[in-house]
Amino acid sequence: MTAPMQVDYQDVLRVWRQADAIEEIEHAWLFDHLMPIGGPADGPILEGWTLLSALAAQTTRLRLGLLVTSNRFRPPAVLAKIATTVDVVSGGRLDFGIGAGSRPSVPMARREYDAHGLPYHDAAHAVAALAEACTVIRRLWTADRPFDFHGAHVRLTGAFANPKPVQRPHPPIMIGGRASATLRVVAEHADLWNIPGGGDIDDLAARSALLDRYCADIGRDPATITRSIHLPVSYERPGDTRDKIAEAVGAGFTHVILGLSAPYPADVARRVADELVIPAMERSTQPASPAR
Repeated sequence: MTAPMQVDYQDVLRVWRQADAIEEIEHAWLFDHLMPIGGPADGPILEGWTLLSALAAQTTRLRLGLLVTSNRFRPPAVLAKIATTVDVVSGGRLDFGIGAGSRPSVPMARREYDAHGLPYHDAAHAVAALAEACTVIRRLWTADRPFDFHGAHVRLTGAFANPKPVQRPHPPIMIGGRASATLRVVAEHADLWNIPGGGDIDDLAARSALLDRYCADIGRDPATITRSIHLPVSYERPGDTRDKIAEAVGAGFTHVILGLSAPYPADVARRVADELVIPAMERSTQPASPAR
C-alpha cells in the first residue's frame, strides 16, 4: 500500500510498475484521503480514485484498490460508476474497498471534511449509510433494468448503470473497520474484511471472532469472508515485520497488505518481496513441528 501523500505521481508509479513485474506481490493499494494525515499538514496528496485509474492503465497484472474508500466523500451511485470505470480500465482487476469514513478521533482526517464542504455525521449515521451504499452499489453493478431506491440515507429514481464491471457478478467488496456496528455490515455485504494491524493480536482475533458470530446470526458461513490486515513495513527492521506477518497469519488473517512509508527506496518492491513476502510464503508451506 502506497499512501499517495507527501509523494508525487512518479514516486507511486515507479513502485507500482516494479510490483507489477514481481509475481509474489499479488495486489497494490492506495488510500482515500483529501488532505494529508501524516507529515506536513499542507503537503501534497493525490485523489485516490483518479490515481487508481491512472495506475490501472499503467499496470497489467496486479489486483488493485483503495484501502478504503470513504463512503462520506461521494454519493454511492456516483461511486459505483467510478469503480466500474476502474474495473474496465484495469481489465477486471479491481478489489472494491469501502468504509464508513474517518473517525472523529483522528483530527488530521476530520479536517478534510470541513475543508471540502462535506458533511460529517455521527458514527451511527455513517454506518447505516454504509450499509445502504453497499446495497445500492451492488444492485447498480448487477441490475438489468432501472430501479428506484428509497432508503433513509440514499434515494435514487430510475437508477441504472451501463456498462457493468468486467468482473461478474461484481468486483469483490472489501469493507474496512473494527467497530461492532461496522462488522455487522461486513457480515452482510463483504467478500473481504480489512483491519489495521500492528497492535494487540488478541484484540484483532477477538474482532474476527465477533465477525464470525455476526455471520452465524444471519446464516452466513464466516469462511466466505477473507480476513485482511494492513501492517506497516519497517525498512530498517524487516525481521520485526516478518514476525508481525507470521502473528497475523497465525490468527487467521490470510490477506496481508504491507504499508510502505515514503520516501520509497529505489528497489522497495523487490526488497518487500525478498525480505517479507517470499519468507512468509515459504513459512506457510513448511510442515508444522511435531508436538513434544
